Amino acid sequence: MSRNVRVAGSLQGKGESVGLHRFALFTAGSTAVLIFIGGLVTSTESGLAVPDWPTTYGWNMFTFPFSKWVGGIFYEHGHRVAASFVGFLTTILMIWLFLKEERCWVRWLGAAAFLAVLGQGILGGLTVLYLLPTPISMAHACLAQTFFCLTVALALFTSPAWKRGLPVVRERHASRRLPWLCAMTTGSIYLQLLLGALMRHTDSGLAIPDFPLAFGKILPPLTSANVVIHFLHRLGAVLVTVMVVWTFLRVRRFYSEHPLLARPSAVLFGLLWAQLALGAFTVWTAKSVMITTMHVATGALVLAFSVLLTLLAFAMVRERGPAAVYPIRRAAWQ
Repeated sequence: MSRNVRVAGSLQGKGESVGLHRFALFTAGSTAVLIFIGGLVTSTESGLAVPDWPTTYGWNMFTFPFSKWVGGIFYEHGHRVAASFVGFLTTILMIWLFLKEERCWVRWLGAAAFLAVLGQGILGGLTVLYLLPTPISMAHACLAQTFFCLTVALALFTSPAWKRGLPVVRERHASRRLPWLCAMTTGSIYLQLLLGALMRHTDSGLAIPDFPLAFGKILPPLTSANVVIHFLHRLGAVLVTVMVVWTFLRVRRFYSEHPLLARPSAVLFGLLWAQLALGAFTVWTAKSVMITTMHVATGALVLAFSVLLTLLAFAMVRERGPAAVYPIRRAAWQ
């Protein structure tokens, strides 16, 4: 009988673990949708459609009549409601982690996500109260990407595959180059998103009105700050392309038999080309609202999959050794 109780307890624990992972996935997915909605607010220039905060035209945010959700108010107020929903999900996720998660560092990562979403809400309010100042708007955009990465990491760390222990693969060279290559790729993507946020919040998106050339030339006349910002964003896209292609080719050449590395790198590679196309169409369509917003959201997905690949690479790849087999083994931080 005691054995049956132990088995039942084990099954219950496994069910709770799967439930926690699915909830973390849902939180990450909701955050991706929130970034898309936030992009709509900027693309439609609706950031000040609701001039007060935390209220909405004096109403409690959650009792504001739906009949008044018109024009820019629809986007800005909808963004606030969606952000509150994600904040609610993150709060539940943190509590769930502290109640059920055995790994201390995962619990505190959940707390970090909670603090990030709290800070994100405050920054969002400050952008309204201070009439969209560029530094605060940029901080708001960048913290959104950081928070999204935290939710993606939590979804990975709570996954059954991570808890079971990931397969260890041997680096084909003398050093662990793949993990650090992935980390550098992630860093370049994050820097590019910073430049993108700067470009959006300084109205530099059409400072160079043609593509792939710039004012009909390879190197544009750097006559204004807006042109410089826009051109730096284009140069950043070149750097990100080089880094992502390099990472993809390395994984394809040496780790194609390991789906936990091959699949994220393939998705990252595909998202890169979609993002480049969206960037081009953003210029060609003179910043079409939907195209521009998709460009923002896809950029977030590029960063998320790069973070995912980086975490998997650090957990799985070991220095070259004599062993020819790849045993299942837990990394020290798993």
